[in-house]
Amino acid sequence: MNPGFWAGQRVLLTGHTGFKGSWASLWLERLGAEVHGLALAPDHVPDLLSRLAPFKGATSTIADINDTQAVRRAVAAARPTLALHMAAQPLVRRSYADPVATFATNVTGTANVLQALREAPDLKAVLVVTTDKVYCNSGEGRRFVETDPLGGHDPYSASKAGTELVAAAYRDSFFRGAGVALATARAGNVVGGGDWSADRLVPDVWRALHAGKALELRYPQATRPWQHVLDCLAGYFAYLEALATHANPPPALNFGPEEAPVTVAEVAEIVGKALGLPHSWRQSPGDPPPEAPTLALDSSLATRTLGWQPRLAPHDALEWSADWYRRFDAGEAARTLCLAQLAEWESLL
Repeated sequence: MNPGFWAGQRVLLTGHTGFKGSWASLWLERLGAEVHGLALAPDHVPDLLSRLAPFKGATSTIADINDTQAVRRAVAAARPTLALHMAAQPLVRRSYADPVATFATNVTGTANVLQALREAPDLKAVLVVTTDKVYCNSGEGRRFVETDPLGGHDPYSASKAGTELVAAAYRDSFFRGAGVALATARAGNVVGGGDWSADRLVPDVWRALHAGKALELRYPQATRPWQHVLDCLAGYFAYLEALATHANPPPALNFGPEEAPVTVAEVAEIVGKALGLPHSWRQSPGDPPPEAPTLALDSSLATRTLGWQPRLAPHDALEWSADWYRRFDAGEAARTLCLAQLAEWESLL
């Protein structure tokens, strides 16, 4: 990334109240960008955004991206030069419980955001974040490339594949002709300090520690492409910069680790040991909704086109995450911890 590029950019950041959005807000502030957030209020306590506040030169609009008029007002007020769309219903199990709301947010909500952005006069580039789960996954375990068929057996995955189709339609129908670049980013499972979201593995370890209970795992042998939030965001930022500077990158890129995927049980054991969790994990009772047993990404196209590579291997990403929670529990401020890890990440080669 070129820090000089980001200074003074007006960035519409949807999903800024979430885990990744909070880290993105802090990093963009550090780069000198003007951040205009649009998202629902955090649905859990504690939440990272409030622990990082106040932000300099930032605005925060609390609204649902399904509210067309609220989205239009937020975009008009921000007058963005760049847009990073991360607002979503991001959980597989919640998508089984409420599939209609999941499709509404991830598909119609994305259309609302893109439609409003058509009216932004200074807009140069838009990056829509989807997921590693957009691919039609037969469970073979091979790494997906960007040209593989999209699909999804569960409502969440299918809705995100729908997000990809909405983004492609808006790019081809409206944005390309207006000279605005639009692309999608498909990232692996992200870990890092300050994630307290429901139904996510590393926060579940932290919650088990504080509750004094054994951690329950639905699919302990499932594998996922775990990566640190800073590696993921670095990919997003580099991609947006390339789009805005007419570097002509591909319309979709994967961002995930190069190493072999790590099982859910291994993640639980690494983080649990680092945090001092006294109880081992156990198989969760009942019959959980089905999830893909394997998932891996081929990110070589992002390396070739952007020069992007993860700086932290999955095991290191998990150790960094555990260290963040351990120090937070000892009384260190979230902003101090995030800025320290960001500085350390930037020093890595």
